Amino acid sequence: MNADIKWLDNPEVFRVNQLEAHSDHTYYENYQELEAGTTGLLQSLNGIWWFCYSKNSMERPADFYKTGYDLKAFDDIMVPMHIELAGYDKIHYINTMYPWEGHMYRRPAYSLPNAGDGKGMFSEADYNPVGSYIKEFDLDESLCGKRVTICFEGVEQAMYVWLNGSFIGYAEDSFTVSEFDLTPYIKEKGNVLAVEVHKRSTAAFLEDQDFFRFFGIFRNVTLKAKPEAHVEDLWLKPVLNENNVSGSLSADIKVSAVKGTRVLASIKLFDRNKELLLLCPIALNATEPAGEYQTYKGHLPEQLLKRVSVWDNNNPNLYEVYVELNDGCGNLLEVVPYKVGFRRLEIINKVMMLNGKRLVITGVNRHEWSARSGRCITEAEMRSDMECIKKNNINAVRTCHYPNQIPWYYMCDEEGIYLMSETNLESHGSFQKLGAIEPSWNVPGSLPQWREAVLDRARSNFEAFKNHTSVLFWSLGNESYAGDDIEAMNVYFKNKKDGRLVHYEGSYYNRAYEDTISDVESRMYATPADVEDYLQNSAKKPYMLCEFMHDMGNSMGGLGSYMKLIDKYEMYQGGFIWDFIDQALWDYDEITERSVLRYGGDFDDRPADYEFSANGILFADRREKPAMQEVRYYYGLYK
Repeated sequence: MNADIKWLDNPEVFRVNQLEAHSDHTYYENYQELEAGTTGLLQSLNGIWWFCYSKNSMERPADFYKTGYDLKAFDDIMVPMHIELAGYDKIHYINTMYPWEGHMYRRPAYSLPNAGDGKGMFSEADYNPVGSYIKEFDLDESLCGKRVTICFEGVEQAMYVWLNGSFIGYAEDSFTVSEFDLTPYIKEKGNVLAVEVHKRSTAAFLEDQDFFRFFGIFRNVTLKAKPEAHVEDLWLKPVLNENNVSGSLSADIKVSAVKGTRVLASIKLFDRNKELLLLCPIALNATEPAGEYQTYKGHLPEQLLKRVSVWDNNNPNLYEVYVELNDGCGNLLEVVPYKVGFRRLEIINKVMMLNGKRLVITGVNRHEWSARSGRCITEAEMRSDMECIKKNNINAVRTCHYPNQIPWYYMCDEEGIYLMSETNLESHGSFQKLGAIEPSWNVPGSLPQWREAVLDRARSNFEAFKNHTSVLFWSLGNESYAGDDIEAMNVYFKNKKDGRLVHYEGSYYNRAYEDTISDVESRMYATPADVEDYLQNSAKKPYMLCEFMHDMGNSMGGLGSYMKLIDKYEMYQGGFIWDFIDQALWDYDEITERSVLRYGGDFDDRPADYEFSANGILFADRREKPAMQEVRYYYGLYK
């Protein structure tokens, strides 16, 4: 198969040769590696890459991926990094509108009778920047002779991948892991990896979030080698019984192995004191073989546990699970560690209950942000955020409005932070125009040509994070109105029957979907009187404010009025402050000769929403604003 530039224009093409989404588990060849926290099965490709910037696809070096291509016109760039922050293209912040509004006329393919199929919209645009990346590498010795995949943790917005001149695949969905099999093409020495990143594709209509519009490879790139037998996917299913004392554990696994390899699987469960609670074999059943490899599926039936400690914000008790693959002769082939907690989420009498107690959310919406590197954040910055969250009595985070970096989910498990795991979807500018609700050309709406793209985003969200105890809610996305396509996303999550709730705020705008796209009544910026009006008039669902207390300027003074409602109405269960941290960038000011924080519009970006990017309870440099006192006090009343 050859790459096709026209995929950029087609909403029905969003992944080509991409591996199926799967659990985010780590894996090791033995327990010595696991205990050391290092493995020879991974090779980072982060660092300096060759790079060429082009204004559009017509000007890009279209043959740059071919063997022997002359790179003398290429520069250097760091990976991961936003291309704009490396000095190319324009820095641009915008909230609800699409970034091209006022510059050109665009309507999503199939959205209007005269909209057409989108042909040439992005592939032939005068302005649609392209980043052409090259990485030359030798394979680490520990990866040689094994099956090798490549994992891109985040690339905005559409990418084509080649290795050693051969086309590997295509992917959209900027904030979701994209993985490709390199095994047939990789060499021990002298590999040339080529990645072509386009700033915009049809995905731009689905990624209209309130943030700076960047592009490029902005998260880790890693080679992953698989042992002879490998756990491809793992779904752990801990259950806490109604007595809050006993529980059970079941599991599903998918295993691949080099054909002819004998594979046995087992699972171990340990408590916090390292006491073994379970040791069970997992029966593996072979499915159809594919070439040199065999695939197996296995299921661990429900295993009863007489006594477990519950997981919640105050007591984030986690149990250690180890899945082992061996060859039946005492030789360990692979071990997969994972930590799980036992908790029970349910709605009883229209009230959300966690472990039999009413759930009160004292939450924040959190963009990933660094004033120096944008959404390319470090683990140290994540830990700083977690320390701030815990210190200020915040118990929940909505991952607005996309999946976060993988380590964040593990931190929330460990610290007992309740997560609303949001799917990477926002099409704000397609239904809200000039402040009015006007969905005449809304996407995804009920358009069949856009349905699979958003379903795939939901699927990727679920599959990656399904094992995280901290995830209490799946969110279908943000501010995308409503329609059959979002309803289909809800059906997907509900069919998983994983004990979590599904959230979506759009039913407020379109009551035709009130009963089919959210388990909770979710609103943004409703006044306390609005909240009371709903709860006093035949309320159907528990009430949650997915965004409230817009912390811009001298805000947060009204928080107490909302918090009083928690005691007054059992069905009112709190909400998520907008938002956690200002989006602003350090920039050199030639007049004062100092580094200053600059916001939207400060980079001659138009259209822009200017300082509207500054609504956090933290400044962009992570200093607490005075408003944090209000948060700490009122949220502390419900700790």
